[in-house]
Amino acid sequence: MADGNRFFPAPRLILAALVAGALAGAVAVYVSESRSGNNAPAQVAVGGSKDDVACAAKSDRAKKIAAAATGEVAALLPADPPQSMKSLAFNGPDGKPMTIADHAGKTVLLNLWATWCAPCRAEMPALDALQKEKGSDSFQVVAVNVDAGDDVKPKKFLKETGVEALGYYRDSTVALFNDLKTRGLALGLPVTMLIDGEGCLIAHMNGPAEWSGPDARRLVDTALGS
Repeated sequence: MADGNRFFPAPRLILAALVAGALAGAVAVYVSESRSGNNAPAQVAVGGSKDDVACAAKSDRAKKIAAAATGEVAALLPADPPQSMKSLAFNGPDGKPMTIADHAGKTVLLNLWATWCAPCRAEMPALDALQKEKGSDSFQVVAVNVDAGDDVKPKKFLKETGVEALGYYRDSTVALFNDLKTRGLALGLPVTMLIDGEGCLIAHMNGPAEWSGPDARRLVDTALGS
């Protein structure tokens, strides 16, 4: 069982003053003593597609699961309303384009991170630990790197940090972040979303969290119906 304090610095030290480069027009990085950082914008109203309508009907379930987000992951907010994330696109570990729809049947914790984002770097080992402990045919942590340029810097960081369980997902175009920003889901980095097996957004969080601790594991168990 992973020790949360081992992976995440003391809350008072989470000072995200690294705003290096302009991601999606000067992306904000979060500073929060409570690790919440979640002053999320209002979600944009979902469209009338069949998938969005089906997801919107899961509002009560989203609230129930988000209510289980306590302690270190208390900043997670219920989707209001839940909407389809099936079209979110990025490259998979093999370098080929894929979407959330390719993870059908599996609950996904989708995280966007960058090497220049201090709180992102701090929480990567914890996300790796969560994937190592809870990853299965029914759950996966999908951490998507959004650095501009080539793969050298992010891959070097993951190797130096000892991240082993996470697959290497990538979007160097900023399109994924901009998609989430347009939907009213992203203020900056890191941003994390809990998506169910049908591609519906259940909950979301702006800012870092301790993903290797018991609060995160309890949240995952609740999302999986355990």
